[in-house]
Amino acid sequence: MTQQTDRAQRTPIELFGYVVGVTCIVLGGLVAAVAAPLQLAKGSWLAAYLVLVAGVLQAILAEQRPLIGGAPGNGRATLTVLALWPIGNLLVIVGSLAIVPWVVIAGGALLVVALVAALWSTRGAARRLRAWIARVIYVVVLVSVPVGLVLSALRAA
Repeated sequence: MTQQTDRAQRTPIELFGYVVGVTCIVLGGLVAAVAAPLQLAKGSWLAAYLVLVAGVLQAILAEQRPLIGGAPGNGRATLTVLALWPIGNLLVIVGSLAIVPWVVIAGGALLVVALVAALWSTRGAARRLRAWIARVIYVVVLVSVPVGLVLSALRAA
């Protein structure tokens, strides 16, 4: 398959998810640009989170099926992953900035559910190497979620 063929096969949900990811990356860059001049206490954390977690991972999740060669399959599963990821990130960001640990934990739980669903949907991929790369990325992030939750709770204490 060519890249053009992959693009043609994207669903509207996947395209929207990709746009959300790119938007988070741009927002992260904007936050980074104003964090120091405005002396935002959590500006660098927010910028990095928006770019790396909310943005890049959202784009990867949205591009997963075209990249690994999966069939269009269950739109409901894709919608679930691409909806839970930004909602979970929003809760983590709001909870962290407002120092409300239970909101961060709720967001982290949604992120874990989205990642497990994304991992599950890599089964039977046509492009096995790409599927394994996606799995490694998802597992690294899955392991980092509890670490982030603990750090957030310690910071709030």
